[in-house]
Amino acid sequence: MRYLIPSVSALALSATLLGSVAFAQDEEESVTLYRIFVGDHKDSKVTAFDLSKPEKRWTFDTVGQNKLYSVNDGASVVAVQSDNNAVNFINSGISLHSHGDHSDIEITDPSAVEKALTGPRPFHVIDHDGKIVINFDKGGYNDIIDAHELTDGEIESTRLKQARAHHGFAAPVGKGWVTTVASDAPVEGDTAPTRVGLRAVKEDGTPTGEVATCTGIHGEAFSGAFFAAGCKEGILTVTASAGGPVTKMLTYPSDLPSGETTGTLLGAKSMQVFLGNYGAKGLVVVDPADEPHFHYVELPFRRVDFALDPANARFGYVLTEDGTLHQIDVLGGKISKSAKVTEPYSMDGHWNDPRPRIAMAGDDIVMSDPNAGMVRRISKTELKEIATIKVEGKPYNIAVAGGSGKVHEHADGEAQDHDGHAHAHSHGDPQIYKGYFEDSQVKDRPLSDYAGDWQSVYPYLKDGTLDPVWKHKAEKGTSSVEDIRAEYEVGYKTDVNRITIEGDAVTFYKEGQPSKGTYAYDGKEILTYKKGNRGVRFIFKKTEGDASAPQFIQFSDHGIAPNKADHYHLYWGKDRAALLNEVTNWPTYYPSSLKPEQIVTEMKAH
Repeated sequence: MRYLIPSVSALALSATLLGSVAFAQDEEESVTLYRIFVGDHKDSKVTAFDLSKPEKRWTFDTVGQNKLYSVNDGASVVAVQSDNNAVNFINSGISLHSHGDHSDIEITDPSAVEKALTGPRPFHVIDHDGKIVINFDKGGYNDIIDAHELTDGEIESTRLKQARAHHGFAAPVGKGWVTTVASDAPVEGDTAPTRVGLRAVKEDGTPTGEVATCTGIHGEAFSGAFFAAGCKEGILTVTASAGGPVTKMLTYPSDLPSGETTGTLLGAKSMQVFLGNYGAKGLVVVDPADEPHFHYVELPFRRVDFALDPANARFGYVLTEDGTLHQIDVLGGKISKSAKVTEPYSMDGHWNDPRPRIAMAGDDIVMSDPNAGMVRRISKTELKEIATIKVEGKPYNIAVAGGSGKVHEHADGEAQDHDGHAHAHSHGDPQIYKGYFEDSQVKDRPLSDYAGDWQSVYPYLKDGTLDPVWKHKAEKGTSSVEDIRAEYEVGYKTDVNRITIEGDAVTFYKEGQPSKGTYAYDGKEILTYKKGNRGVRFIFKKTEGDASAPQFIQFSDHGIAPNKADHYHLYWGKDRAALLNEVTNWPTYYPSSLKPEQIVTEMKAH
């Protein structure tokens, strides 16, 4: 599998923004906060607490046992009560607002959303592209909620109807939708319709394509450009296209244990890869783009629960019934370390018997321990217990909200945002920087975002100044120093060593000779790269100036909304459309005021 970082994202922000400390402040008032939500196995309630200050509690009453989902970047928590035909919503009190290359995080107390959804047996929840989608198994429909409206406490759902009621799901893919399909009648000996495949539909459920076979379809996730679901035959992948969703079956290879299937999938954000269950004692790593598509990981005991690390998707974590927590090397397809963390929990009995559930909170793993009546906080690097948090009843399902940022102090000493609300400020959203964002987040940008005097970094590559950067990247990744330098030799190559931007005037200096033009905004284009992540080009067209000045210039700086660039990659030429296909040569510019050693430091820090 491949990291979802194109060559132009060489300066991607470090995932270490998500630290293990649940709440910490440094001299610049940076803060990291994780909030834990725990559903009880028996009592109809959800308990919430901050990981750093678990003594402060919030309790939310529901009507039944809760399956919890953290949605909309943790801004909301969905509490599904399948046996009680109800869905409740909680505002987590931690809300991330992206502004391109930085994010604001508002921090308040969590609160219950007044309105709930009711319907026959709600179950699967999908969170994607600003939509929260809940399947009602015995109703034959999905309710679709706008994630941003939910954050504001509003629940106005639209309905996607299915041909017949069944245990399934619906999901947005590009500009279209897909939904599971069930047979007209149950197979002999079964009491429910048999799930047979996936079909492209309109948002109201009207079919737009044929059924793609996927027997017993169950379990779904997004990663990069792919949506995937588990089937009896293999893993069915779905990608967006101008003509609608496109499906492809990845058949289980013969070297996987026979007779097993995948019914639960987790999708990584920083790599294009899925981690799924495969039988009671196995996991399977699924690369949807490249062969071999499957890597099997055999476990020593039956699996209880598993999770992917959103901050470093190279690793997953799985708890087995002997009470051991294992770190899974996703790239290597193997167990990398193991440690005993709780007493055994047998997988014999009912699937919903009280057993531990795990979730990630920065550098920590949080694990419910129903029999012990606590939540355990475990270091993901050492697999050692950091603390235990007593929770009344039988803590069971668990969800996490939170992240890191910087608090901006005003004259009155109170941290506030522009509307007077307390908030933290994060200089850079790692997922946006890596190319993961929703279309609705992309905003037009002015040329003033790129104003200043800029120097090319290509001369520093040629004279060896950037050699420490290549070494640093090689130590962090899987490529050699030589391969990395060769990639950037092509990427940085240019004979324009300086660019100045003032007002609407852009001047290019080639061998010291200026070439000047005035430019007007010509729109933006969202690009999807081969590896599955995306980028935005902000385009300007020449209105007048020297004939040698390019007709079009296209900026890419990993930002997607107005904000001052600290560096950028620039594409230029006569053909607007042709430039969009250029992804190997991306001349890169840093402020001319920076010394070479400062540029090296900047590059190594990202």
